[in-house]
Amino acid sequence: MWIINAFLSAFFAGITAILSKMGLEDLSSHYVTALRTSVVLIFTWLMYFVTGSSMQGINTYNLTFILLSGVATGISWLCYYRALALADVSQVVPIDKLSTFLTMIFAFLIFHEQITWLKVACILLMFVGTYMMLKRPQNQQCGKKWLVYALLSAIFASLTAILAKIGIQDVDSQSVTALRTIVVVIMAWIVVSVTKSYQPMSLLNKKQLGAIFFSALATGLSWLCYFAALKEGPASVVVPIDKLSIVISIVFATVVLHEKQSLKTVVGLICIVVSTLLLLIN
Repeated sequence: MWIINAFLSAFFAGITAILSKMGLEDLSSHYVTALRTSVVLIFTWLMYFVTGSSMQGINTYNLTFILLSGVATGISWLCYYRALALADVSQVVPIDKLSTFLTMIFAFLIFHEQITWLKVACILLMFVGTYMMLKRPQNQQCGKKWLVYALLSAIFASLTAILAKIGIQDVDSQSVTALRTIVVVIMAWIVVSVTKSYQPMSLLNKKQLGAIFFSALATGLSWLCYFAALKEGPASVVVPIDKLSIVISIVFATVVLHEKQSLKTVVGLICIVVSTLLLLIN
């Protein structure tokens, strides 16, 4: 079941990137992030009550790592959507997926998950695939800023998985998702306040509101599936499967946003998919 949840997480995460890009038009990325996480907060707590989840088993140790995971998620999101506002989906997503390598390495070191030659080969193949997918943004005015934000997003996304894996032991995964989301929402609105990027809702058009709402819904579903998979499965396998969301993102970026993909990008994408699938037979 954890494998199915991991693949569902990847699917919904891939849709999230496209819907978020569509909802960023003429809006502050910080403001969009705050709006999205607010919707996610409502969704996750509705799921918490509907499914009859409980906070039983959560102690100070669990709570500390759950909250730290939420902080890491908040920072990762802020960096990710800032990068997405400066560059194309096809440019930002591959960099963000570098978190896979970091997570697998941390999983080997912290959780002592088994290291095999196949896993090492898969990591190298993922790295090669990611490198092949990199390309310069068409908007040269943004300089290297998008790359810095994308890299920071990857680093904190990796920390999110590791911290959550530690805190989720013997705890209901939906409770973890609900608690983490509170932290992310608080962080997002603090950033909006500090940067003075708040905009009246009346200024948002239907397309933007729809994109933000449905991207938040997709995020909520992705999170629920992701942490359910992370609780039962090894982080060194769950995270790479989740990062297959890159396939969904690239396909939708090509079809919906009309972003052009080179042969090099396609080959890189194939490398990432093949290396991820090989992890399942290891």
